Amino acid sequence: MKRILIQLDSDSLPSTFDRVVAVDAGADELFSYGGIAPQNAEPLIHGGMFTRKPSDLKNTAVFIGGSNVAAGEAILTKVLKTFFGPVRLSVMMDSNGSNTTAAATVVAISRHLPLAEVDAVILGGTGPVGLRAAQILASQGAKIRLGSRTLDKAAAACEHLSKLVDTSCITPCETTSPAGFDAACQGANVLIAAGAAGVQLIAAAQWQAMSSLKVAVDLNAVPPAGIEGVDMLDKAKERSGVTCYGAIGVGGTKMKIHTAAIQQLFESNDKVLDTAAIFAIGQSIG
Repeated sequence: MKRILIQLDSDSLPSTFDRVVAVDAGADELFSYGGIAPQNAEPLIHGGMFTRKPSDLKNTAVFIGGSNVAAGEAILTKVLKTFFGPVRLSVMMDSNGSNTTAAATVVAISRHLPLAEVDAVILGGTGPVGLRAAQILASQGAKIRLGSRTLDKAAAACEHLSKLVDTSCITPCETTSPAGFDAACQGANVLIAAGAAGVQLIAAAQWQAMSSLKVAVDLNAVPPAGIEGVDMLDKAKERSGVTCYGAIGVGGTKMKIHTAAIQQLFESNDKVLDTAAIFAIGQSIG
């Protein structure tokens, strides 16, 4: 029986990136739909649920993508509410690549520091990847300073995360003022830049002056680098005594996680691959 992946994308045109990965991961057929919102997802899911007997439903799975992570989460909620009893499909949510990128980021850090000993500052921490990196790190006992341009926005992000994980280890920080920025970075041993593409978040002199810093991860692949002095190709590259990763350096692990997650969808019909589940896959890859 052929393995069918139903791609639900919140953008008008389904992502070619996600389609290529799906094919390379072994999906035999790929049904791609764009412009998906919660209100039009249900009939597409019904089409996948009711065309095969329950014992064969592991051969049909759902991938939720698109550039809007909030939209992807809303679609996931609707999809899960559509299932009942054993009549369900395995589903993965990775809008904007946020879950796989965050998982790969934390896996990279774990190669150099025990996660329970991590004290991380996340610049651009209220974006899709920053939030999920904070969620994963918090779940592993790390300390996190969640940086944003305003303290209110950082606090709101922490409130959102509190529904998913214990946030007592997360401190919201504003990083616009020099004093706020310095306070957020003081004593951190991990630096993650997860801001918008093409925006430098920290100068080389600033992170090189962080005496406690051990690992720096820049997730920006569009010049200028989010962390000045870190190259997008860096993969465990030592710079000024700090182990550095660039976006492409993390990208290889992200692709392995993404591929493995797609393959796991077809192992049963009841998997829900969200942030935590995708990180668990990353841990198994190492």
